[in-house]
Amino acid sequence: MMNKPIIILGNGGHASVLTEIMLLQDREILGFTAPEEQISFYGLEYLGTDEIVETYNPEEVELVLGLGTVRISTVRQSLFEEFKNQGYIFATCVHPTAIISTTAILAEGVQIMAGAIVQPHAQIGGNTIINTGSIIEHDCVIGSHVHVAPGVTLSGNVHIGVYSHIGTGTSIIQGIKIGGNTLIGAGAVVISNIGTHKKAFGVPAKEV
Repeated sequence: MMNKPIIILGNGGHASVLTEIMLLQDREILGFTAPEEQISFYGLEYLGTDEIVETYNPEEVELVLGLGTVRISTVRQSLFEEFKNQGYIFATCVHPTAIISTTAILAEGVQIMAGAIVQPHAQIGGNTIINTGSIIEHDCVIGSHVHVAPGVTLSGNVHIGVYSHIGTGTSIIQGIKIGGNTLIGAGAVVISNIGTHKKAFGVPAKEV
């Protein structure tokens, strides 16, 4: 099946990273959306607000969600589900320098940045970000709408629930389970399970 033209939702820093990935893959980019008219560093056309997407046939385009997060947020989830319910497909974005096992499972809309590693039998849920240089070891299971920030290391068989945010440089030892809607602070070292709707910081990480 031939690749369809791309519309990028957003024009900020995260969108720029994804734009480069799409260009490296020689994908055709129709343009980007934003709340107001902006200039793209890549010379992309400003199409309008997100509502303009609805003027395109869902069977003829793919979307890339260019909104990043720095904490737990429902905005990415809401946009993803809104357009999914209208029949649109989100492209899976994988940087050419990322290493992805042939047995790893990537759901729709997963975004994997430069230098990331996803090892055998790992499962990455829909609309999840695996950011620059992160390591997802064997048999990890990561839910949908999760952000694994740059430089995170997940040892084998780590489970992370939906909507969670794993802060920059966090290390999680093998077999740990992190609940949904949970924030792990940057630089934490997680050596015990963390529940749902929690925040945890420090070395070792403790719930607060």
